[in-house]
Amino acid sequence: MTIRDDHALAADLANEAGERLLRIRERTGYDDTAALRAEGDRASHVYLMESLGRLRPSDSVLSEEATREERLDPRRLSAERVWIVDPLDGTREFSERLDDQAGRADWAVHVALWERGRLAAGAVALPAQGRTLTTAEPPKPPAFEKGRFRIAVSRTRPPEFVRKLAYLLGADLVPIGSAGAKISAVLTGEVEAYVHAGGQYEWDSAAPVAVAQAAGVHASRIDGSELTYNQADPSLPDILVSLPELATSLLAGIRDLHR
Repeated sequence: MTIRDDHALAADLANEAGERLLRIRERTGYDDTAALRAEGDRASHVYLMESLGRLRPSDSVLSEEATREERLDPRRLSAERVWIVDPLDGTREFSERLDDQAGRADWAVHVALWERGRLAAGAVALPAQGRTLTTAEPPKPPAFEKGRFRIAVSRTRPPEFVRKLAYLLGADLVPIGSAGAKISAVLTGEVEAYVHAGGQYEWDSAAPVAVAQAAGVHASRIDGSELTYNQADPSLPDILVSLPELATSLLAGIRDLHR
């Protein structure tokens, strides 16, 4: 087993899960959004769990769609390798149409590997956008040009302090769906930063943070401390991902607003 194998596996699993989700959405349609969300979550989770169980039988898995008992299994905390997956990041966006009746594209599939205290590999599939970002070939983020910049925020619950932060630093807010889609937008140049403090879990950010770190992008808690994974409590409530040139200013602005 090589590191390259893990990078490739993360990408292959995320891609295949994403393709299955696209087929589910095409077959099921949008008339019953609750049923569509439930089927998407279940089918992607089952595929990823079965695949990892077959291909990496010695590794542990932490999935958003696991039962509470599975998430609290103490064997995960002593494992050297843990796959952290979100089978469908952005279930709401997956089940929604845009005004032109096309399905939304700001949802993702996350597959990350935590190994011996750090994120070792990861992939974020953006199936409706036709692309996957991976640690095997991390994207090269654009250089920041001085001036106004853009911060990705939640479509439905943007934190009030991020509005104040944008005003303080001269930034524009860009609503985007899932966490994976937001972090990916930093990596692809659609925005320059993502700031969130409304509550998340490890599976919301592990894969996109793995790719961001491989790409040389700043990723931390909003107080500047390290993002840590495979914890007993998988809650990871806040995050900052940004082009490295902006990290110092963003962290300073956040500190000023929280005094």
